[in-house]
Amino acid sequence: MEYSGISLVTGAAGFMGSHVVEHLVKKGVRVRATARPRKDISFFEKLGVEYVAADLTRPETLPPLFEGDVDRVFHLGAICNFSTPYKDLYPTNVEGVSYITKLALDRKVRCFVHVTSTSVYSYYSGTPYRETDKRYPENAYGRSKAAGEDIVFKRIKEGLPAVIIRPCTVYGPRCTDGAGKAFSRPSSISAIPGSGKQTLSNIRAEDVARAVEHLSLTDGTIGEIFNIAEDSNPTLEEALVLAAETYGTKTPSLHLPLALVKLTSIIDGFVSRLKGKIPDLEYEAVKYLYYDYVVDNSKLAESGFTLQYPDFRTSMKQLGKWYHKSST
Repeated sequence: MEYSGISLVTGAAGFMGSHVVEHLVKKGVRVRATARPRKDISFFEKLGVEYVAADLTRPETLPPLFEGDVDRVFHLGAICNFSTPYKDLYPTNVEGVSYITKLALDRKVRCFVHVTSTSVYSYYSGTPYRETDKRYPENAYGRSKAAGEDIVFKRIKEGLPAVIIRPCTVYGPRCTDGAGKAFSRPSSISAIPGSGKQTLSNIRAEDVARAVEHLSLTDGTIGEIFNIAEDSNPTLEEALVLAAETYGTKTPSLHLPLALVKLTSIIDGFVSRLKGKIPDLEYEAVKYLYYDYVVDNSKLAESGFTLQYPDFRTSMKQLGKWYHKSST
C-alpha cells in the first residue's frame, strides 16, 4: 500500500508519538501532529510539521484533524500509567478511541493504526504472549486499553481498515515515564527487586515508529494484531546493571525482597498523590515483577519487518552514546 496524503499522528507530543512523527518526517511523509493544546510546539516547528491542537475527550475539537486529504492515522493518544483510576482513563483511552475511529470511518481513511499495549494480557503464565492469547488485563490501565481495542474491533466490522499494535516496555530517547524510563536515562534505582532473574521484553521507541509505519504499508495487515518486541530477553538484574553502566550511575547489587518493594511503592504512591504526581514506583507495575514477561514477536518478523535494535545490550550501548552526546 502507498499513501500520498496526510498522515495524522495523535498523541504526537508524547514519547512514542514524537518518535512516530520524527520517523515519518524522515521518510518524506506529510504529517499532521496533534495533542492537547500546549504553548511549546518548537519540536514540531523544527521538523516543519503541521500541528493542530485537539482533545480526545472533547469530540467537537476533532473534526479539524481530518480536513484535507488525510488518508492514514496513527493513533497513539492515550493516558499511559498504572496509577490513574479507570474512571479517569476512560474518557481518553476508551471514549476517545470511539470518537477518533468514528471520524476516521466517516472520512474513509485508508489505514488506521491503533497503538495499544501488551498490558491487555494477564500476568505471565510460562509461555510468551502471542496475539491469539486471551486478554485478561490485571489493572485499570490494561482494562482501558482492552476496552479501546474492543471499539477498534467493532469499527473493523463496520469497515474501518485498522491494524492493532501492542508494544511491550518501550524505552529510548526522551522517555521520562513508564517502566522504560529505568533504561532510558540515569535513575536512582539502588537495589534489584527480588531475585532479579525475572525475564523482560523491551522495545526501542525508534523500532515502534518503524514498525507501525511498516505495518501500515504491508498488504494483509488490516484487521490483524501485532506484538512489538525485541529479539532479546534480558533478566531484570542484567538490564538494571547495564543501565547503570550505560549512564555512569552506581551499579545496584543489593537484592530487595519484593514484599518490601511493594510496601515502598504504596508509600511512594501516597506521597505522589499528595503532590499530584505519578509515582516513579507504581504499585501495579511492581506486581509484574513477580513474573517473567516475554512477548512473542514472530508475527511481526513474518510480516517482513527487521528490527533496528534487536538486541538489548547493543541497543543500550548506542543509547548511552546518544545520551552522553546530547548532554554535553
